[in-house]
Amino acid sequence: MSTAAAKVNLLGLSKPKLEAFFESIGEKKFRATQVMKWIHQAGVDSFDDMTNVSKALRAKLEAIAEIREPEVVLEDISSDGTRKWVIRMEGGSSVETVLIPDGERKTLCVSSQVGCSLNCSFCSTGKQGFNRNLTAAEIIGQLRVAIKSFGPFEPKDPRRVTNVVLMGMGEPLMNFEPVVDAMSLMMEDNAYGLSKRRVTLSTAGLVPAIDQLGEVSDVSLALSLHAPNDELRNELVPLNKRYPISELMAATRRYLDRCNDKRVATVEYTLIDGVNDRPEHAHELVALLRDLPCKLNLIPFNPFPNSGYRRAKKAAIEQFRSITTRGGVITTVRSTRGDDIDAACGQLVGQVDDRTRRSQKYIPVKQDLSAAGPG
Repeated sequence: MSTAAAKVNLLGLSKPKLEAFFESIGEKKFRATQVMKWIHQAGVDSFDDMTNVSKALRAKLEAIAEIREPEVVLEDISSDGTRKWVIRMEGGSSVETVLIPDGERKTLCVSSQVGCSLNCSFCSTGKQGFNRNLTAAEIIGQLRVAIKSFGPFEPKDPRRVTNVVLMGMGEPLMNFEPVVDAMSLMMEDNAYGLSKRRVTLSTAGLVPAIDQLGEVSDVSLALSLHAPNDELRNELVPLNKRYPISELMAATRRYLDRCNDKRVATVEYTLIDGVNDRPEHAHELVALLRDLPCKLNLIPFNPFPNSGYRRAKKAAIEQFRSITTRGGVITTVRSTRGDDIDAACGQLVGQVDDRTRRSQKYIPVKQDLSAAGPG
C-alpha cells in the first residue's frame, strides 16, 4: 500500500527555495513573496488566511504544503525578565531557546542542533550528547515562538526581538545549509528584516565552514575561544585539536575581509576559576588578539551539576578585564542572566535522545522533559 507524500513545510524555505517551490508546481515566482509575507510578517499558519492568494492556489497548497512550527512544551520567565522555552522537535527530543532583555535590546539565543557533538568541557549542552541537526523550519520556528509570546504577531516590532544569536544548543556550522537558510529569512525584507549586524553566528572554530560561510553570507561572527593557547584550548574545546588557534584566527580575518565594512568579530571567553582566568592568560590573550578586529566578551562560567568547574571570582574577572582593556582590546563582561531558570550561557540542555551515548558518562543535569505539559 502506498503512503501519501509528506507535505512540504514552507516555514523554513528561504526566498530562492520558496521561488523554486512555486515554479516546481507551475506557479509564478512572485507567489513566493506573497506567501512569505503571510508566513513571516502576518504569522499565519493556514493558507485560508492568505486573502490575496487565489482560492485555487490555496487549495493546491493545502494539499501539498504546510506551515508548521515546533511545539512549545514549557515556558519559563526569570526574575530578571529572561524568557526560556523548551521546544519539542520531531522525534521527541527538545531544545531550549532563550530571550534576554537588556533595555531596548532583546536578544534571542537560538539552537541549531539537538544536543552538540563537540563536547566542550565547560558546557552542559555537550554533556547531553547529540541527536540530530535541526531543520531550517525548526530554527526559524524558534524566532516565531519568541515573537508570538508578546501577543499578536508583529515581527518588526523592536520591543520583541531586536537581535538573534546562534549561540544556543549545537555548533551552527555543523548544520550549515539549514542555518544559512534560517539566517537569510531573519534578514529578508519580506520576512523579519533584521540587519546583518543584528544576526550573529557563534562557532567553536570549524575553519573550513567559516570560509564557506564567507562565500554566502555576511552575518556577524562570534568565536567561542575560551583559551589563549592551544594546550589549554585542546582541553576546553576539543575541536581545537583539528583546527588550532592560528588557523581559527586566520579564517576569522579572511571572513572579516570579505565583509568589507569594518566589521569586527566577537571573541567569547568563559572565565573558569583557576583554569583560564589568571593574569598570564589575560596577557597572552592580548597578544593573540592584538591584530584581529574584535571585541572581547568575558563570560563568568555558569555552574551546572558534575561540571567540575567553578565560576571565576569577581576579583579575578575584574583583573582580567583590566589587563585586556589596558592592552587595547575592547572588553565587556557579560551579565549573568536567567541562571535561576537554567537559561544562562552554557546551561542549555533541553532533552536529548543521545545517539553518541556520551551522556551516559555524566550524571543527568536536568529532569526528563518529555512528559511536560504545554507551556
